[in-house]
Amino acid sequence: MPLFEWKGKNRYGDIVQGKRIARSAEGLAKSLQREQVVVEDITRTRAELKIPFLQRQKVKLKDLAIYSRQLSVLIDAELPLIQSLNILAEQTKNRYFKHVIQEIREDVEGGSTLNQAKRKFPKVFDNLYCNLVASGEESGSLDIMLKRLAEFLEKIVKLRSQVRQAMIYPISIVLFSVLVVIFMMWKVIPVFASIYLELGAQLPGLTAGVLALSGFVQKYILFIALGFIGLFLLLGYIRRTNEGRKVFDRITLKIPLFGKLLEKVGLSRITRTLSTLLSGGVPILESLKITSTTSGNVVVENHVMQSRTLVAEGSSLTDALREVGQFPFMFIQMVGVGEATGTLDDMLSKLADFYDDEVEATTAALLSIMEPILLIFVGGMVGTIIISMYLPIFSLLSKL
Repeated sequence: MPLFEWKGKNRYGDIVQGKRIARSAEGLAKSLQREQVVVEDITRTRAELKIPFLQRQKVKLKDLAIYSRQLSVLIDAELPLIQSLNILAEQTKNRYFKHVIQEIREDVEGGSTLNQAKRKFPKVFDNLYCNLVASGEESGSLDIMLKRLAEFLEKIVKLRSQVRQAMIYPISIVLFSVLVVIFMMWKVIPVFASIYLELGAQLPGLTAGVLALSGFVQKYILFIALGFIGLFLLLGYIRRTNEGRKVFDRITLKIPLFGKLLEKVGLSRITRTLSTLLSGGVPILESLKITSTTSGNVVVENHVMQSRTLVAEGSSLTDALREVGQFPFMFIQMVGVGEATGTLDDMLSKLADFYDDEVEATTAALLSIMEPILLIFVGGMVGTIIISMYLPIFSLLSKL
């Protein structure tokens, strides 16, 4: 459908303008009139050159959280849904997200519910989001559900930021130090090798080993670079396969220091997701199914699905978690208290807050531990190379 630029005045007499996709200028004019806009001008814009692989068809969780909170506020202020969606489409900077919101607005205008319109974009609005929107529409509390979704997404964004901070810092330091060592082997060490060759110095074993490694790097630097790129691409491909993901997720949970952090992240996600769904009136079996997909780890996902199977057979959630045997004792006890008192969603929310605090504390502790470990690692690599290059000099000086 073509894109039109429009200009007019709202019911307060203010000048308003924007861009909107519509089937025709007449259709757009009628749509704006329903929104109490007096149209002054509508112009069809030129078609833009669109290259699919350069189009960013992704919406960040942060953008989705902002959208949810703003839509909640607009609906709470009793603005019509179509007008609210139009306002949000006009102000978003992400072109793909703007297109998504405009498509949703058109579907709603055509008679679809907001939930049905959002389900056309599963990469933006997942099952959790759509189920809560549907629950809000059925109960007449859409603004409340959108507010809960915004809070949920904001918590997930914060959690991801903490994990990213804990993971990226040590990985980047190690990669940078490896690249520095490879560069030294490729460009710096050969200078020393030529000097020692001219002087005819007797080389200690450590120096000879470093020079041999330097010679190998010089000779096969191109293959080493291609090998690193190929390994990175291969690991990425394996990570995207079902079997590969299972292996990776199982290994990550066993990594010293990081394994416990990732386990707490998984528990935080499933407790917050399950709490949000149950408080939104989504049935327990459907909630557990959706929750399993948000854990971020196949191992945790399988444990949740095993619990769901037991619940479907008639067990309570507490008994199901206990029978699976892979969840912490405190987790099972808190769920049991929640089921017994009829406050399972509140209890899960408190558990999620607890695990969020645990993730934050673990991240801080991990970074403080990693700093000296990385310092020793980097210092050991660079120091070994420097010492190996100066050993023959000390040998030569002792003979003078």
